[in-house]
Amino acid sequence: MMDNENKDFSEHLVTINRVAKVVKGGRRFGFAAIMIVGDNKGRVGYGTGKAKEVPEAVRKATEDAKSKMVRVHLKDNRTLHHDVIGRFGAGKVILRSAAPGTGIIAGGPMRALFESLGIKDVVAKSTGTSNPHNMLKATFNAFKRSESPKSIAAKRSKKVSEIVNAKQAEN
Repeated sequence: MMDNENKDFSEHLVTINRVAKVVKGGRRFGFAAIMIVGDNKGRVGYGTGKAKEVPEAVRKATEDAKSKMVRVHLKDNRTLHHDVIGRFGAGKVILRSAAPGTGIIAGGPMRALFESLGIKDVVAKSTGTSNPHNMLKATFNAFKRSESPKSIAAKRSKKVSEIVNAKQAEN
């Protein structure tokens, strides 16, 4: 884990939620935080943390996010290779690759996720729940389903050019 500390990560705070535990003497308040950490080059992770104070919750969430980073294959280091749908719980997200200059068209936690990931052009739609936990998990589910042309070519025992040219001939 030490080798990740020296890299420059972009950190985005998605949400802080005040939670209460009811005890005999009244309520004990704590804070739950969700952080997104990315390297702007195709690696991103999200994490949660809970503590009595906000800074401690944010620190815990950041550590959690750094330990759960995943690699996402990007096309031209700016967008996704293909459209993909992700689901988690009641949340459903639709991620679409976009032309250069489109920008990030996404709401809430997904916008922070794409910024940390280094995606510059994407169109995303979230249906179902607006709960940030489920939206992020659905987005990571979509990333898991997305594949690069290189991996598809390897599965089919073909060259990348054969697959990309076949797709262009289809359009």
